[in-house]
Amino acid sequence: QVQLVESGGGLVQAGGSLTLSCAASGRNFISIYMGWFRQAPGKEREFVASIGRSSNNIYYADFVKGRFTISRDNAKNTVYLQMNSLKPEDTAVYYCAAKRIGYSIMSREYDYWGQGTQVTVSS
Repeated sequence: QVQLVESGGGLVQAGGSLTLSCAASGRNFISIYMGWFRQAPGKEREFVASIGRSSNNIYYADFVKGRFTISRDNAKNTVYLQMNSLKPEDTAVYYCAAKRIGYSIMSREYDYWGQGTQVTVSS
């Protein structure tokens, strides 16, 4: 069992930056793969980025490459999403997710989810 708590969302202007954090508890953090997903109003949840147990197997959605950076600190049981050059289309609820076995960009393959944190980017 894994509990995930996101933080760091908020309102920013286009071109600005935010860093999201996801604190994990209930399981050895190094044993799980982590991902970030987002969901905008009227749209399905979509993959943003993921990272393996040892910061390996890092994947990004095409629309965030060069702007977002995923990282993890196993000593702090925390995964981060650094978001730069934010665009209005990045506005969404961002979710942290954990997967017990292997890695994936498919939301249905993830086992645990946080409550989400709202990111709003103004024009």
